[in-house]
Amino acid sequence: MNVETLENLQLIKESARDFAETYIRPHVMEWDEASHFPVDLFHQMGHYGFLGVLVPEHYGGAGLGYQEYITVIEEISQVCGSIGLSVAAHNSLCTNHILSFANEEQKHRYLPKLASGEWIGAWGLTEPNTGSDAGRMKCVAERDGDYYVINGAKNFITHGASGNVAVVIVRTGELLDSHGMTAFVVERGTPGFYAGKKENKLGMRASETAEMIFDNCRVHKSQILGEEGEGFIQSMKILDGGRISIAALSLGIAKGAYQASLKYAKERHQFGQPIANFQAISFKLADMATKIEASELLVRQAGELKDQGKNVTKLSAMAKYFASETAVEVSTDAVQVHGGYGYIKDFPVEKFYRDAKLCTIGEGTSEIQKLVISREILRGK
Repeated sequence: MNVETLENLQLIKESARDFAETYIRPHVMEWDEASHFPVDLFHQMGHYGFLGVLVPEHYGGAGLGYQEYITVIEEISQVCGSIGLSVAAHNSLCTNHILSFANEEQKHRYLPKLASGEWIGAWGLTEPNTGSDAGRMKCVAERDGDYYVINGAKNFITHGASGNVAVVIVRTGELLDSHGMTAFVVERGTPGFYAGKKENKLGMRASETAEMIFDNCRVHKSQILGEEGEGFIQSMKILDGGRISIAALSLGIAKGAYQASLKYAKERHQFGQPIANFQAISFKLADMATKIEASELLVRQAGELKDQGKNVTKLSAMAKYFASETAVEVSTDAVQVHGGYGYIKDFPVEKFYRDAKLCTIGEGTSEIQKLVISREILRGK
């Protein structure tokens, strides 16, 4: 990175860190306990540019790149993984899908509202019976003149209840046809589009996860993103970038757990000295620091490729896989370093421990990442 980029990243790091410390940290456990999604906070984040990081300025965004975006997600996630997850989903899934594949009219209609935080975005691919196996989706859209009638459900959707607009991928063709799915933009309030069950989760509890249900929902053909039949192909490209988001989220959670452990190990005394002096603890800290450093290098390299417009499928999968597993390992060790105090909610590591697991599942499990990586390397890419 050049000097200008590094200076820019430092300013963004400080801005995101100050915001997280001022507006998020005081409420972390309150929101977690209540499973409360703080909508007002997201409206506020829009004013700071955190909800349109990748959106060009002429659409109302910050006009920044993936390095800056990684930094925003990482800093927020060091304080609260739930808020980091929601910022990631809003930016890289809904907003980025519109930015990448919408026509100019659609971009001018939706991007300024999403980037400013006036609207919160959702993105729907997963269904109750089709997670990674998206080709078997049962949510379908049937053509009726200039309209499509959508029926079915999407689940595990971030902002599925509170999102003002959703990008939804539904089947318009034959089952298992990769060109048989289409992406639509559907606004909240459209008849036949409503929220279903809100999930009660182990972690990431302040990031809303809910069903989106479509019951004879009529959507005009002008709401298609790109062309009919391109939805699945578009989604795979969006998920390449989304994996960088989850990798950055994982990195932030791991750093938060590590910093809490480092602080605790220096302050906690046993047998007349800080527990950091004991090899069992110091070696854990060494492992944590090393895995975090390796994760960051992978995440940053993936972000650099993305900024250059190069193929990022393999590296984003590697970054997501390694960083998410690191988040789980580091947060597990963090609880162990804290001993009994790591198991109670007065210390932050129990929440990092709960939040981290989602990173190995969302936007493609670790097993799916290994499948993607192996396919890419066997193709010689």
